[in-house]
Amino acid sequence: MVKIGFIKLCTIGLFGYLCSNIAFAQNAPKISKNTAVQHYAMSPEQTAQKTAEQAVTRSQQAPIRRVNIAQIDSRLNRLMDERGMVGLGVAIIENGELVHVKGYGQTVAGGTQPVTADTLFRWASLSKGVAATMVAKLDEAGQLRLDAPIARYASSLRLPERGEREAKVEHVLSHQLGIVRNAYDNRLEAGAHPLDIRASLAELPVQCQVGTCHGYQNVAFDASAEMVERVTGLSYQKAVSDFIFAPLGMRSVISSARDLVNAPNWARPHNSAGNNVYRRIEESYFSVPAAGGIVSSARDLGIWMRAQMGAAPQIISQNVLSNTQEARVTTPREQDRARRYFPYIDTAEYGLGWRVYDYAGRKVIGHRGAVDGYRAMIMFDPELKTGVAAMWNSGTNQPVGLQMEVMDMAFGLPSQDWLYLEDGPDFNAVKRLASKLKLAQPRQIAALGDVPVPSLSPLKEEQREQQIVRRVFREEVPLPPVNSNEQYVNFIYGPLQRR
Repeated sequence: MVKIGFIKLCTIGLFGYLCSNIAFAQNAPKISKNTAVQHYAMSPEQTAQKTAEQAVTRSQQAPIRRVNIAQIDSRLNRLMDERGMVGLGVAIIENGELVHVKGYGQTVAGGTQPVTADTLFRWASLSKGVAATMVAKLDEAGQLRLDAPIARYASSLRLPERGEREAKVEHVLSHQLGIVRNAYDNRLEAGAHPLDIRASLAELPVQCQVGTCHGYQNVAFDASAEMVERVTGLSYQKAVSDFIFAPLGMRSVISSARDLVNAPNWARPHNSAGNNVYRRIEESYFSVPAAGGIVSSARDLGIWMRAQMGAAPQIISQNVLSNTQEARVTTPREQDRARRYFPYIDTAEYGLGWRVYDYAGRKVIGHRGAVDGYRAMIMFDPELKTGVAAMWNSGTNQPVGLQMEVMDMAFGLPSQDWLYLEDGPDFNAVKRLASKLKLAQPRQIAALGDVPVPSLSPLKEEQREQQIVRRVFREEVPLPPVNSNEQYVNFIYGPLQRR
């Protein structure tokens, strides 16, 4: 009885770690008297040779570290001096290990409370990966089916021409519902109830046949929360907590505006100029929790990212990861933007709750999120088990370049100023190198010894501003003449004075 109880105990909770160490100790090779005699009988030359051989073996087994954390940390400290930056939480994983988790700046502009690794930020649309993972777990358990009609599980969702009878669960999670993108987000932000909005989606015109095109959704995507609740009998928030967050040890996660504002260490929202103009946290996107309702610290976001790399197979299995991270539909709008501003990205597709990119020949998984006063992003290579996640409490998009800087390091690519701390990246040089990489056979990053490292050419401040604006907003913004002293508004930095 005692033995059986002990074995069962070793399969759960924190005791699993303890028992694994006990088992290791029991099975570890014993050092015998003869072994000790043999060791001390070796000559100094033999000892030195053996020590060198062991050092070589260790170096061969040690994972290669390519991400320069000191350099990234230095650049992030510089980033915090940029206009629009207030607070930032970052987690970096390399070779499956959390190698950097840190907060930068303050929780509120002009305040004294520093952002730490445990400061709370909103995930926004990074939340979609949680919903997809939860539904995929239920599919794995046989409690629902990804290829079943959504009408079986989500009673409120209605689509044009009774499309809910044709649309499948996987179509909800991959935004293939045949309706215009961001359908009725304006009604959600005006305070309408998600159930009522989902019922009214039937009045929209058909954009394409269900399952044939991508149209990004929030209200419709949140039908996945209904599916989880109907199958588990729990609220969506409790289900993802019980089956995902708690088992992973993600203790900071919350999913309501009230809990956020009552937390002792949370980042206040700011606009793109870094001004604290939001006097209250709106409930709108908390009311669609599967689409944008998660809040956590950078530390817990790092735990989540690591689990998405396969670090917790007993909680999120490889089967679940394969289902959610498999590309299911091309995303032309995202692909056009990515190719224009991030030339290493060749294709942009969507899985279940995740974006799937070809980055210089490697498959990477990612997503971005945005709600009033908050931004978030995540990108990782599931094979290398390396990636970066970040959240910040302002509307600026400048930190988005962090993902490119980290992944370039991980892939051994020449460094570029993706954070625009100097002149910005040399796009022409990047495109030349990207073309060479895309021609490589097999399609993977080749040795870069014969590829010239691009150098950054100096850009005028006006060109740099235009480049940033084009990169983020895909449009030109006219600038006043150089000799003008008038104030003008820049979409990235807000009101500026020509100097």
